[in-house]
Amino acid sequence: MRRTTIALLAALEAAVSALIGLGVVLVPLLIVWAVHFGLAVDAAAFFRAAADLWLLGHGVDLVLQLDPVTAARMALPGAGDPFPITIALLGFALASVAVGRRIGRRSAAAGHSITGSVSAIAVYALIGAVLGLAAGSEAARASFWQAIVLPAFVMALGVVIGAVLETLREANLGDLAGGWVRERLDDLPPAWVDAVRRAARIGGAAAFGVLGVAAVLVASLIAVDYATIAGLGQSLGAGVDGGILLTVVELAFIPNFVIWAAAWLLGPGFAIGAGTTVAPGGTVLGPIPGVPLLGALPGDAPVLGVLWLLVPVVLGFAGAWFVLGRDAATLVSTDARGDVGSEPWWYPVAVGVGSGAVAGIVMALLAWWSGGAAGPGRLAVVGPDPWAVGLVAAVTVGVGAVAGGVAAWVRLRERAPEYSGR
Repeated sequence: MRRTTIALLAALEAAVSALIGLGVVLVPLLIVWAVHFGLAVDAAAFFRAAADLWLLGHGVDLVLQLDPVTAARMALPGAGDPFPITIALLGFALASVAVGRRIGRRSAAAGHSITGSVSAIAVYALIGAVLGLAAGSEAARASFWQAIVLPAFVMALGVVIGAVLETLREANLGDLAGGWVRERLDDLPPAWVDAVRRAARIGGAAAFGVLGVAAVLVASLIAVDYATIAGLGQSLGAGVDGGILLTVVELAFIPNFVIWAAAWLLGPGFAIGAGTTVAPGGTVLGPIPGVPLLGALPGDAPVLGVLWLLVPVVLGFAGAWFVLGRDAATLVSTDARGDVGSEPWWYPVAVGVGSGAVAGIVMALLAWWSGGAAGPGRLAVVGPDPWAVGLVAAVTVGVGAVAGGVAAWVRLRERAPEYSGR
């Protein structure tokens, strides 16, 4: 496929993705405009609100200035002063990363990963800049430089993941970037490359396994507390049209809630305001935002408590056992001259420690991205502590991965008794 075609397809797909994300919020806002306001107010205000939400979903900070009536109703210190909103609605970012991954894989497969990636990233930077300029108002103002950089960064994250996965999966000699990556890997010691690759696989799989368990936990909490969530939604009096908009915002917030559930599962938990905590050891809450989804927050100390920490340990153990056990030819083998090629005992330990580091970095970055300021005063602290989450994830996954790796190494040594004296 020609370079120009790849660039145009990548730009078109990125533009469509951004417009769909914007439309998902804009359509419910326009329904509210038509039903609640009877088309009597300026529609531009609703477009600006949709743009602000799209930018917020990609990590762009907003500075809000509430009108005196709304600030008085909130009854929070500092509600009448300008305050930042820095918590991202990660549903928008997740959709952009998924689209970027597809663009990156297709571009790399066609041999033009750089062209496709740059095209998609440039489109997102342009759209972010346009929305950043158009959405500014006295009530809400987005950071202009963040509007240019952060949506483009989210798209870049997706295309890089897609291109790298495609490059590692299947070599394409015509792709300049893929060929350069493979040449650099070939220059490194093969044992190091294999160790890093295994650690990344084990640690990444364990981190996303924790997120998977957290997603099941969130789904269970929503199902069990659905009556409470529905009651909170009705108490807001938003009506059908407002309810649709609220549902869209809550769906965009689900990835944040899953990451918070993972932080809860790991032990550190998360905060819904300064001085609050939601953790397996117990929940201490003050007044919380009127978001119906928060009705699923656990109250009393949960069943199993700290035993939830076994989840990352088991995932690390299973990942190391599977990855290192499947690669038996590397751990215990002979070369063409009949010399033993067994890895030393510290090799699975090093891979396990590296796996813990990878899991800790992934969980810390996700925890950092999922939190931020959600309002004035005490609501400036919302979400998990990324340092605590990353440290616990690194230790638990690392312990499990070391145990699993050593167990796989011992098992393979026992299957090759002629090498056991080494």
